[in-house]
Parts: sequence; C-alpha cells; structure tokens
Amino acid sequence: MAIPGEPENEERRCWLNEATALCRAEIKGPDVQGVPSHPGFPRGPRSRDMTRERAPPAPGSGAPLSGSVLAEAAVVFVVVLSIHAAVWDRYSWCAVALAVQAFYVQYKWDRLLQQGSAVFQFRMSANSGLLPASVVMPLLGLVMKERCQAAGNPYFERFGIVVAATGMAVALFSSVLALGITRPVPTNTCVISGLAGGVIIYIMKHSLSVGEVIEVLEVLLIFVYLNMILLYLLPRCFTPGEALLVLGGISFMLNQLIKRSLTVVESQGDPLDFFLLVVVVGMVLMGIFFSTLFVFMDSGTWASSIFFHLMTCVLGLGVVLPWLHRLIRRNPLLWLFQFLFQTETRVYLLTYWSLLATLACLVVLYQNAKRSASESKKHQAPTIARKYFHFIVVATYIPGIILDRPLLYVAATVCLAVFIFLEYVRYFRIKPLGHTLRSFLSLFLDERDSGPLILTHIYLLLGMSLPIWLVPRPCTQKGSLGGARALVPYAGVLAVGVGDTVASIFGSTIGEIRWPGTKKTFEGTMTSIFAQIISVALILIFDSGVDLNYSYAWILGSISTVSLLEAYTTQIDNLLLPLYLLILLMA
Repeated sequence: MAIPGEPENEERRCWLNEATALCRAEIKGPDVQGVPSHPGFPRGPRSRDMTRERAPPAPGSGAPLSGSVLAEAAVVFVVVLSIHAAVWDRYSWCAVALAVQAFYVQYKWDRLLQQGSAVFQFRMSANSGLLPASVVMPLLGLVMKERCQAAGNPYFERFGIVVAATGMAVALFSSVLALGITRPVPTNTCVISGLAGGVIIYIMKHSLSVGEVIEVLEVLLIFVYLNMILLYLLPRCFTPGEALLVLGGISFMLNQLIKRSLTVVESQGDPLDFFLLVVVVGMVLMGIFFSTLFVFMDSGTWASSIFFHLMTCVLGLGVVLPWLHRLIRRNPLLWLFQFLFQTETRVYLLTYWSLLATLACLVVLYQNAKRSASESKKHQAPTIARKYFHFIVVATYIPGIILDRPLLYVAATVCLAVFIFLEYVRYFRIKPLGHTLRSFLSLFLDERDSGPLILTHIYLLLGMSLPIWLVPRPCTQKGSLGGARALVPYAGVLAVGVGDTVASIFGSTIGEIRWPGTKKTFEGTMTSIFAQIISVALILIFDSGVDLNYSYAWILGSISTVSLLEAYTTQIDNLLLPLYLLILLMA
C-alpha cells in the first residue's frame, strides 16, 4: 500500500503491481503464497471485484460479532441509558431507539467493509463505528436542552432539540444507506431499523415546528452532498462512523452559518461563534475548491503553487472577511487585533503559547534529524515521542481554561485554520513547503492515517477544543456550570491530554494483561483512570471557579466509562472520547 504523502505515481505503481499479483492469483488458484493484500490502494470496479473475498476483515467485521465490538457497544449503551435516566423524556426514548437500531445496522456495515462492497472506500483498520458515532450528536443535543431548560433559556432549549433531531436524522440516513446496499436484504434488521425510525420520525414530527423540520432537512441534504463529494475525493480517510461524526458536524455548521447570514438583521449573535463558523466553513469550502481545480492541473508546479497562494488570498480577503464583517458588523481584522491584545493577561498567554508552539516545532525537527541519522526510510517516531504533543497541548489548554476561555476559544479556531491550511499545502504538494511537510509529518503516521490526508494532529486539536466550543455559554450561570458540569471545559484535557496519553505510555511499557479482543491493556486503563482523578484534584486546587458539590461518584463513573471506551473502540479516540466525557459531565 502506498504510504500517505508519497507522490501520486508511486501510489499508481503500487496499484498496478497489486492488480498484477491478484490476476496471477486468480490463474494459479486461491492458495498461492506471497500474494500481497493491500486494502487501501485505489481500486477500480474490476480490481474491487477480484479482491472482494480477499480483503482483510476489519476488527469486529466478521461473523459473529467479536468480543471487542460487543464490549464497545455495551459501553455505549451504558452512556445512552445513563443520559436517558438523567433526562427521561420522549427525546431520550428516541435516543435509546436510535442506539438499538444502530447496533444492528453496524453489523451490516462491518460486513460491507469486510467484503469490499461499501459505496466508498473507508478506512480498513477499524470497524464501521456506526453505533458510537450515531448517538453522539443526539445525546449532545439532549444534555444541552436540559442545561438550557434549567437556566430558563427557551431559545437554546429549542436549539438543543434541533441538534438532537438533526443527529438522529443523519444517523438514520447512514443506516438506510447500509441496508440499501446490503445483499441479500437483511429482513430482520430492516424491520428493527424501520420500527425505530418510525418512532423517531413520529415523535419529532409532533415536537418540532415547521421551521425546525425544514432546518433538519436542510442539514440532511447538505450531509448527503458532502458525503458524495468528500468521501469520493478522500478515500480511506474515514470509517463510516467517523464520516457520520465529522461530516454531520460540518453540515450542521454550514447550515447554521447560512441561516444566521440570512437573519443577521433580526439577531445579534456572539462574535466568537460567528468567527468559528466562518473559519471552519471557509476552510472546508476552500479545500473542495482546490480539490476540484487540481483535477485539471498539476499542483506540484511553481505556477500552480503561485496560483494556490493567490487564490487563497482572494478567497480569504474577498469572501471570508466580508462574510465575517456582515455577521459581526465591524472590521474583522481590527476586531481580532483588539480582542487578542485587550488585556495584559492575554499578551502573556499569547507569548507563552508561542513558546510552546516553538517547542513543538523543535520536537518535529529533532525526530526528523534522528530519522536522517538512522538512514532508514521506515523509521517512525515511537509512541512516547508522539505523546509529547499531548503534553504540549495540555500545557497550552489548562492556563487558557483557567485564565481566559474566550481567548482560548479564538486561539484554537485560528490554530485549526492553520493546521488545515498546512495540510492543504502538504496534500497538494504546494511549493515551497509541500514536500518538506510531507517528509516531516510522515514520521508521525500511524495505522489510522491510511488515506491521502494526515488528520491525527487535527483530531487532537478538535478533541481538546470541542468542549470549549460546545459549552452552552448563554445557559451557564455567572460563566460557570455547577457540580460535575464545572469540568466540562476540561473534558478534552482529561480524556485525551491525560487519559489517552497515560494509557498509551503505561500500556505500551508495563502492560501485560490485555483486554479481550484488543491490543489495549488493563494496566494502561487503570493508570489512565488514576491519572484523570489526580488531574481533577489538581483542577480543584488551581481553578477556583470549579465547585463539584460532592458529585464525585458521577465524575468517577464518567471517567471510568470513557476509559473503557478508549480500551475497546477502534475509532479516532482523540475525537470520540472528549465528546463522550463532555456528554456525561454535562448530564
């Protein structure tokens, strides 16, 4: 399989060699030794048919369901039932019904991945992940509704219901897609999915206004088109569950941006929210534009590189900034400059973060120097070296959460835009940095970077930032949530920065007892839970705004549940774990 980041002709040569080997295997018989198996190379219709029976099964994709998939499903159902018990209304019953049908449909998705019969090319080193991804957005909407209802904010209470309904609609579409392309038609699963979908649609029909129903359908339409475009342009970058989570979120943000742009005269929103929406949507649209453009151009030439930089300036200055100006009703650059340097504390934080960014760059340069000294093209950074970035991110986010959360909100948005832009430069081989970035970042690849994009560092940033971005600020009292909810902004720090890092380091060094069906160890999970508990104690000491109100049992249960999910899931844990911990802490 061609290593992500290699030139396109290398990937094509790998595909030709693979196709030749498979043709020889067809002639000599199924027991030929030495026939390579590369599930990730680009396949045309003929090669996909030839390899359908030889594609290596994804974890949990065989029949019957493996123990690791059942354990992951059990953890997810524990979370769903916990939120259901805390909320206990018709919407939470819909979430339970959605989880049940997603559990059955996930098995069908896993079979499709195993047989190579999925519509698009998904990441093969994991199961489909439909169940854990399907319930995230609905549960997030439910807990948001509960918090805003308790705070007496009816607008954001309805917003939470729309979020939950949108998540259910998108998840049901993914289920229908899987069932529609499964042959023979799975009758029992179709009946279960139909009953669950009918209950959800009936309840939502009598709970949402006409405008809210239209909004849900708009997001679903955007999601369908983004699936067709991005999954075609970016093969093997996502599992079905990851695609549901990422593209569903982007679709919702795009619809919110369009809605707020059309009603900007009637409503005055928070400039921070507008800034996030415009930046994320603008970067995604920029990527789609350049991906389409470079189909007809060689992106590796100097002429194409100059054109890329010029068009980036045109799109930024001619589209993104005017769009943001219309929403916040002031000069975006002047507003950003005044915001960043408004107080002395912000100047100190920006200086401190700049030093940490320099340290991260030095780590990358040092690891690449070690690879050059080893004279081995297959040299990869060890697990501990990759976790250095987790420590750096923890050191970045904790002072920001304690001292100035709005500044951290904006800084994380800017950093996300920079990461995405640099990934475009690397992916399109834009001069003068494209080949250099390919060489540097290839050192930190793992099995999850099986597609043309390198996304693990972007997922790490998202996992740390989503709890900051998703805190319902209008529904908080005096800027803070009470009880276990006071730890919501720290969900990314605890789940990814501390828990995942400690589990990986200790599990790979001292771990001996493995969880059934996985490579994760019992020692890694236990040290992860212990480290997160210590981190909560330190947060209580240094952050005076956190008051847990004796909700220690719920916090311990939430941390333990998410740690077990980390042990069994094959999805991107940097993205999934913070969302689950956020949901549990906000309940």
